[in-house]
Formats: sequence, C-alpha cells, structure tokens
Amino acid sequence: MIDVCDLFNLLLAYVPGISGANHQRPKRHTMAVPPTYVDLGKSARDIFTKGYGFGLIKLDLKTRSENGLEFKSSGSANTETSKVAGTLETKYKWAEHGLTFTEKWNTDNTLGTEITLEDQLAKGLKLTFDSSFSPNTGKKSGKIKSGYQHEHINLGCDVDYDINGTAVHGAVVVGFEGWLAGYQMTFEAGRNRVTQSNFAVGYKTDEFQLHTNVNDGTEFGGSIYQKVNDNLETAVNLAWTAGNSNTRFGIAAKYQIDADASFSAKVNNSSLIGLGYTQTLKPGIKLTLSALLDGKNVNAGGHKLGLGLEFEA
Repeated sequence: MIDVCDLFNLLLAYVPGISGANHQRPKRHTMAVPPTYVDLGKSARDIFTKGYGFGLIKLDLKTRSENGLEFKSSGSANTETSKVAGTLETKYKWAEHGLTFTEKWNTDNTLGTEITLEDQLAKGLKLTFDSSFSPNTGKKSGKIKSGYQHEHINLGCDVDYDINGTAVHGAVVVGFEGWLAGYQMTFEAGRNRVTQSNFAVGYKTDEFQLHTNVNDGTEFGGSIYQKVNDNLETAVNLAWTAGNSNTRFGIAAKYQIDADASFSAKVNNSSLIGLGYTQTLKPGIKLTLSALLDGKNVNAGGHKLGLGLEFEA
C-alpha cells in the first residue's frame, strides 16, 4: 500500500527552500498576476488529460471569418453506449469596446448566450452575463461572473440563478515570487450556509509547478509538474480522502517528437495505462489516437480506444 505521508513528503522535497531538497533550485519566476483558482495546478492536469479521448470518436471543426466571427462545432460518438453528442458555438469579439458575444447550442437542445465586458470599467475587471434555456423542459438559468486581476492577486465572484435557488461562488488567489495561496467557497442562499470551502497552496516557475489542495476538509490532493527540457514534460498527482486508506496516485509524461507529432503516456495505481499520439497531418488538420489499457487484465479485453480529428481554418 502506498504511504500517504511518503507521497506528500515527495511533493515537498521538490520545493526550493525546504530542508532536505537535494536537487538544483528551480529558476525563480515572479508572476505579475497569479492564475485563477480553477487554473491552479493546470499544467499538471493538462499532461493527464490532453491528447486522450478514450472510448470516443470525435470530430472538431474551428473556422474564423474575415470579420472576426468564430465558429466552433464538435461531435462525438461513444463507442460503448453509441450515444452521439454535439455542440455548436459562435463567438464575435468587438475588440475596441472590450465586448465578446457568444452563442452556444448542444444536442440536449440547450441554448446559451454569453456577453463579456473586459477592461472597460476598470483595468483588470472582467464581467460576464451568462444565460441558458432549454425549450424542451422550459428550464432557465442565469449566471453573473466577475473577475478582477491585479499584481499579486486574482479575485472572482459568480452568482448563479436557477430553480434550485441562488448560489454565490467566490475565489481569491494571491501570489508572491512564485508562491501561491488560494481559497474558494460556495454560499447557497436558500440553505443560508457555506456548502463548499476549499484551500490551495503552491509554487510556480516556468519549469516547475507544485500544487496542493484541501477540499471541504476531507479531500486532499497534490500535483507536481516539471518541464524537463523543450521536448519532455512530466507530471505526478495524488489524492486521498479522510477516513479512507486508499490513495489515488498517477504519473504522466508528454514527449514532443517533432514540431508536428507528440506522444503521451500515463499510468495510475489501479494499473490503468493511457497512451496517446497526436499528429498534425497538414496545417489546420490534427489527428489524435488514444488507448486505455487495463494492466491487471491485459488478456481479458475491455480496453478502450479513441479517435479524434480536428480541423481549423
């Protein structure tokens, strides 16, 4: 069984300034503006998630007109359930006024409209008005998002309105000389109490990132990202739940073979092995092949394959 304390000490061993670190100190990087709370640890998550599409046959199309109108459509078929899903999105940016208009539709017949105003009322302030409507059920929902970025601080506050009541989501991240600390909460007005309370700390440079988090005092997690060189990126993540001795642990890597091809691989302590290969066939045409193998039952079958094709013009 994996010892949680040993894994956590392994994470801390990479942090510069902690006693016992025996590797070369990472290059110091001073951030002007820290990332949002949801983007903490994003580099490590991307190594684990991008370049894979297990059990899916997926097609993405992105186009842009001369007047700046962007079209994005995506369709996927689940090879296990045979369910087909699709989305369509149009986006128009009115740069001189800091406005962005977005319209969305998906195969669940949900319509969405989003209007974003950025850097107009104040430098670093972003306001978004988001609404969705389902003609089939008559369900409506709305969201007001606000974000403010300044040197060493990133603030966010969202207010959700739907049939379940009003919920307020708040988050703050502060950073100094590569160190990061963040807090995220959710307050439900109908229940008159805080229903989510998350903390995170980390350290970030251009080549190295450390992220640890505690969600609601029961879920613990951490990740390490390291850019070994221009071609190789690696990541490690771990998570466990209070009162449960089972630790979830994974290692992933991405290798850039050349300018047009990359290979990704990951494995976790459940012996699930993920493999991905991405190839740019022509400028604007990208092919992704992926496979998920069960290391405990290699001969039993049940492995998942994925195919993705992306067009951009």
